[in-house]
Amino acid sequence: MEILCLNKISPVGLKVLPESYKITEDVNKADAILVRSANMLETVLPKNVLAVARAGAGVNNIPLEPYAKAGVVVFNTPGANANAVKELTIAAMLLAARDIRGSMEWVKANKGDEAINKSMEKAKGAFAGTEILGKTLGVIGCGAIGALVAQAAGALGMHVIGVEPSEATIKNNKHLFPADMEIVSYDELYKRADYISVHVPLLDATRGMLNKDAFAKMKDGVIIVNCARDAIVNDDDLKVAIEAGKVRRYVTDFPNYKTANMDGVVAISHLGASTEEAEDNCAAMAAKQVVDYIENGNVINSVNYPRLDLGKKEGKRVLVLFEGDHLKEVSDLVNKAGVKKLASGDKKGFGALLAEVSGEVDAKALEALPGVLRVRVI
Repeated sequence: MEILCLNKISPVGLKVLPESYKITEDVNKADAILVRSANMLETVLPKNVLAVARAGAGVNNIPLEPYAKAGVVVFNTPGANANAVKELTIAAMLLAARDIRGSMEWVKANKGDEAINKSMEKAKGAFAGTEILGKTLGVIGCGAIGALVAQAAGALGMHVIGVEPSEATIKNNKHLFPADMEIVSYDELYKRADYISVHVPLLDATRGMLNKDAFAKMKDGVIIVNCARDAIVNDDDLKVAIEAGKVRRYVTDFPNYKTANMDGVVAISHLGASTEEAEDNCAAMAAKQVVDYIENGNVINSVNYPRLDLGKKEGKRVLVLFEGDHLKEVSDLVNKAGVKKLASGDKKGFGALLAEVSGEVDAKALEALPGVLRVRVI
């Protein structure tokens, strides 16, 4: 098997690959692709590529539906960089609470002053701030990262409220929530929060969600931390909100031209997952998922196909990827091969079936079925 790396991938992650796997620079020889931030939106993949694994959570640099139609499974690594982003989020809150950046810039500008230790006592009042103890933090999105941010903020003495529409996510992460954390509506969060931290993916539903209507419902002087994606915030509405004093400070890990040149903004150069530990974790997780898919047919943490997990392969397996409601036709034909165990599912109109079988698989007949995109006999 051959793997193409479109970005520099952590050596720790590459060590996860079995010795039989080789790194290639030729996409026409690649069985799978490992990627971080490289833009693949216009990349048409050859048929030999089975999977793309993003060493990170965001996949807005990958064309999910076109790859699904090509029978290419796209993976990401949710949670692998969660601690790194959590730590940066807490740092962002502290940078916003106290003008640490302004204070450091004053020291740099006055470093030639031999009496700086005295003159700073007069100057420091300009950089005074507030404490986060006792303040209310509103967490939008209580998944892997949001839950850790809530936990850390609670430990620092903040009261935490959150928005999370998924009951399953709340159930899975509730053990991380502070004991007094409340799940509330958006309007309630906007009304009560002194700090708001955003931890949602960039989707049509979240694009520009923090806009003039949302700002109008917030407390005067609210602090907003965005270590998710820049387009979640409407930049023009943000500028108006800052100038009006509605938003005291905006800290973002995704600056763009507008926010980088905006007063009241603390802009950080996308450092959220840029730790040695996070890069190692993401790369290792991505590599493991690719190997599991290639060797066992399991689909774990895919963003364009449903989850399938039959564990380690014990015999012959067949994997069928298809578009539309064709599960019955696929199942009927696979059953003729003597199914010992089976998993199937659907995700946004794309289906998948994985079965361990005792007999011969008629791959050509499966490929001829309506909607079938890829058949693999493993």
